[in-house]
Amino acid sequence: MKRSSERILTTHAGSLPQPNDLKQMHAVKDSGQPCDEEAFAKRVRSAVADVVKKQIDCGLDIINDGEVGKSSFSRYARERLSGFVEREAKPEERASMIFARDMVEFGDYFRKRFGTVRGENVKRVFCNGPLKYIGHAALQAEIEDFKAGLQGMKFEEAFLPAIAPGTIEHWMKNDYYPNDEAYLFAIAEAMRDEYKAIVDAGFLLQIDDPDLPDGWQFNVNMTVPEYRKYAELRVDALNHGLRDIPPEKVRFHTCWGSYHGPHKYDIPLRDIVDLILKVRADTYSIEASNPRHEHEWRVWEEVKFPEGKVLVPGVVGHATDIVEHPQVIADRLAKYAKLVGRENVMAGTDCGLGPRVGDPQIAWAKFEAMAEGARLATKQLWGK
Repeated sequence: MKRSSERILTTHAGSLPQPNDLKQMHAVKDSGQPCDEEAFAKRVRSAVADVVKKQIDCGLDIINDGEVGKSSFSRYARERLSGFVEREAKPEERASMIFARDMVEFGDYFRKRFGTVRGENVKRVFCNGPLKYIGHAALQAEIEDFKAGLQGMKFEEAFLPAIAPGTIEHWMKNDYYPNDEAYLFAIAEAMRDEYKAIVDAGFLLQIDDPDLPDGWQFNVNMTVPEYRKYAELRVDALNHGLRDIPPEKVRFHTCWGSYHGPHKYDIPLRDIVDLILKVRADTYSIEASNPRHEHEWRVWEEVKFPEGKVLVPGVVGHATDIVEHPQVIADRLAKYAKLVGRENVMAGTDCGLGPRVGDPQIAWAKFEAMAEGARLATKQLWGK
């Protein structure tokens, strides 16, 4: 795992803009309509090559494949696991909302923004049998496409994202295992095939886990102590899936969900920071630039960041289409460097920018600003 030993390195959270024609191909596949698989595979490979080059051109150091081969960061998991079925959901089984606590106060806002937000999508995915990883061919294609895109390119490191058990549980409910613990550990055991294959292929593994903070919004009646117990079980399951994988090969990304909205009732970082640091990872990527969470750099005044680890605060975000000024980014990085050490900080994003800002041009402009901000911070922190 690279460190900012001579300058502030730059990276991001994962998903990047997809070409419109590839989006349409994904939509066809997701709908179950016939798809020209050869044409799809060819288009994914070319899109990976393009997105690799764009990251490097923007000044990013630690890059990925943009997740362009996936229709979404969460849906792909159901295609790589057996033991699930889509069926009609009972009223009590309708989808939980990642803004459920906010919904109590801001119901009018959400109804205006999203329409009817409860109960319209009556089909859900449920686990109905033993879980098994069946995504080996898809994962191998993902790895090969990324390796092809990286050939001849100059970069510091490369990573591939995979989803955490607790976040999978959000969208695929248990209809088979006797309890939450058995279900979560079964997901982790199955997904371990993917986690291990990514590392064995020579890439860093990024675990995407918005579940850790945003499960608080789901579970509207839990107290903080109750939620911490809930979250700790999901961290334990993730660590089960990561066992025997060297922590220095693992990045952990977490955020408070990517929806645009008030986020007034998000759980504070202070209440879960020790659980985040319990994850068997070398690097922790945490949402940090939006107006609801930017102040939480102060947590590191109270909590000692573990020696030898790397913190990747989000210094550009998806919550606004405003392109952050490089000096703002540099100032954010300098604050973190002062608290945890300049060599322990990298510049990152709050979440995947691709599907969450208004236009691909904005996403790439944010990356360019981040790279410039990192250069300004380097000059300030190293004097060069």
